Amino acid sequence: MNIKKFLWVFVSPALFAASPQYKSPDITILAASADEPVLEIFSLAKANDYLEKGALAWTRKRGCVTCHTTGTYMQIRPMLTPVLGKPTEEIRELFTGELSKFQKLTPPTQQKGTKPAEIIYTAAGLAEWDRHVTGKLSKETGAALELMLRIQQKNGAWGSLDCWPPFESSAFQEATVAAMAVATAPGWRGGLKDPKTKASIASLQKYLRETEPPHDYGGVVVLWAATRMPDLLPKARQQKLIEMLWSHQRDDGGWAIRTFSTPEKWASGNRAKKLRAEPEFKNPPSDGHMTGLAILVLREAGVPAKDARLQKAVRWLLANQRASGRWWTRSLNTDKYHYITYSSTAYALLALMKCGAIGNESR
Repeated sequence: MNIKKFLWVFVSPALFAASPQYKSPDITILAASADEPVLEIFSLAKANDYLEKGALAWTRKRGCVTCHTTGTYMQIRPMLTPVLGKPTEEIRELFTGELSKFQKLTPPTQQKGTKPAEIIYTAAGLAEWDRHVTGKLSKETGAALELMLRIQQKNGAWGSLDCWPPFESSAFQEATVAAMAVATAPGWRGGLKDPKTKASIASLQKYLRETEPPHDYGGVVVLWAATRMPDLLPKARQQKLIEMLWSHQRDDGGWAIRTFSTPEKWASGNRAKKLRAEPEFKNPPSDGHMTGLAILVLREAGVPAKDARLQKAVRWLLANQRASGRWWTRSLNTDKYHYITYSSTAYALLALMKCGAIGNESR
């Protein structure tokens, strides 16, 4: 047995001092830490176990749609169906149940606090399920998209909190998720006849075309949206965003989320003091979230899997999975739960699938 791994799991004082990352009556996932040892051999089973149990623990304990866990599960896990099998129905039931609750709220409440983000991620997750699991549009997805567009603001975006980067940190980021939901739901946009709904989508596209991304991370997610919605951005602009993304690749083959924005530009800048105090502030290491996201966006943007730079990034992912099955990324928000390791793991698996490192998805 790996002695370092044994010591970390069974006697690490830091581990026992920290609260579990996820906990429900029947599931406990140990705290995420930079000290967690790296697996000697990549394990798809461990990664899948972490994704499934993390989403289930959140569902059973918290019972809500949240960008960093259940929202990410439904946005990414359906695409992994060819490799991991059908996603857990319990998570979809959470989304449809929450949709029913959202529909009963008054319009002012639907537009308050985290509700716009929850509604957007509900629509996006249900759209991904329809696209990759059943292959047909469900009435719940159609209802979620209609609700999402009903609470859209006049400028084409949605109300947003600006405190929890990278997800709930800007209206721009949320608008890219909304665009992906519209583009992904099978047959929904093509079958639209209502002029008001079409105008809402046009307003969303205008907002994303004409609004400067708040930082390079915003540039990455709008590029991702454009790969799903071909009429969103002109090819020349997409190419510039691809070049920007390549410019951030590090010598070890990975990417670091902290190079994609200055601390002051994440959300309202409320995390700047924390970020500037980090010991690795001047030279942040590659991380799972940004490396996985960069690879999967570049693949969806048409970069071939055999590209040498992508293959170097794949090797980084395969060499940096942690003992729990997740990939480490330090949270931009606090040093307590590091929920960003959940999206790190989802993005990493999808990136590996899209590069043919797992399954048969190379093309």
